[in-house]
Amino acid sequence: MSKDRLYDSNVKNAKPGIPPKSKPGAPLVKEYNLADGDGLYLRVKLNGSKMWLFNYYRPSDKKRANISFGLYPDVTLSAARERRQEARALLAQGVDPQRHKVEQLAIAQAEYETSQNTFEHMAAKWLDLKRHDVTKAYADDSWRCLEMYALPFIGSMPISQIRAPKVIELLRPLEADGKLETVRRLCQRINEILDYSVNHGLLDANPCSAIRKVFKKPAKKHMPTLKPGELPQLMADIANGRLEHSTRCQIEWSLHTLVRPGESAGTRWDEIDFEAKVWNIPEDRMKMDRPHRVPLTPQALSLLERMKPISGHRPYVFPSRRDPLGHINDQTANAALKRLGYGGRLVAHGLRSIGSTTLNEATINGQRIFDPDVIEAALSHADDNEIRSAYNHADYFEQRVTMMSWWSNHIEQASQGNQSLASGTKALKLVNE
Repeated sequence: MSKDRLYDSNVKNAKPGIPPKSKPGAPLVKEYNLADGDGLYLRVKLNGSKMWLFNYYRPSDKKRANISFGLYPDVTLSAARERRQEARALLAQGVDPQRHKVEQLAIAQAEYETSQNTFEHMAAKWLDLKRHDVTKAYADDSWRCLEMYALPFIGSMPISQIRAPKVIELLRPLEADGKLETVRRLCQRINEILDYSVNHGLLDANPCSAIRKVFKKPAKKHMPTLKPGELPQLMADIANGRLEHSTRCQIEWSLHTLVRPGESAGTRWDEIDFEAKVWNIPEDRMKMDRPHRVPLTPQALSLLERMKPISGHRPYVFPSRRDPLGHINDQTANAALKRLGYGGRLVAHGLRSIGSTTLNEATINGQRIFDPDVIEAALSHADDNEIRSAYNHADYFEQRVTMMSWWSNHIEQASQGNQSLASGTKALKLVNE
């Protein structure tokens, strides 16, 4: 290295527009350089700024190039000399200091982004998107489950560092405690978060896509429901129980339409076509993400007429007590059934099972009355056979009109001796069995 040519005093006292040894009265210059040797210069500009520059030959083409080391006094003379030494060391290895600087900045930026994109951060972004497709209760439960069992262990980890063995390790204690359903749900949610990260370019692939295979499968639990023969007693209890009018109407509406509890609770007036006698449920309210048409029987229409004076001027058929512009809570029917003494025996979703079993078992002279495909269409179930499902787009609407009429009449018969809101009168025996 050549002898140093600058002192701190030279740098500090350098005047803009007036190079050292310039003659008195000489015109101001736009900028000038003070050399320190071995390619290091201090460039003094007319606006007063002083910038350190390192001039060198690029290894790739042997052409002159400059790289900035920063502004004085932020970068002192000694600091600039250290950077010159580092640059010369790179040149000795055939590395362009300018390109090396750009690469290091890119690496630092990538590391910063990685540190910010933690599992918890991406989980929160995933949930923000998920909230548009699920109920508030489901979204809150999803986050609570992650907070309890996943975030304390992997929440602060960059999403790029998540690996299957780590996730499996944190889920093993839950499996050992027999919380197999919790394990299943966590596997599902963690995979959704990682798939979300893949789609945002943060991962090349989901490293945990197969983790469910290493855990025991939870035993399938069927929704508590009643046998078809218990329907008359259920109707009697509904009729004689201390239920609010809207709650009772919603339970009977669920029974007559065979929809899911959330779909029933969220029934909107603008979904009802009174002229065509059909309820058109849009795809964004359906579990299977496809629209669903429900034929409305006279009994179902009667329930709507009973609700008109209460909520006909509002968006939802079954309004919330706390928020008249909102709808009844999805769990209201479950709470009502529990108060009627059906806790552990029947939930709102089980009303669909009563209808399904009754319709599947209905016979005339030993022959089934209703096609299973028509029943499945009424329940808006997806076909387990993916190939068959891809070609079968029929919703069997005309057949369902007949079947749902039979079902509503059957319910009315089960209400014999009790006041049914759907009939408005003492129920008559309308079905011969």
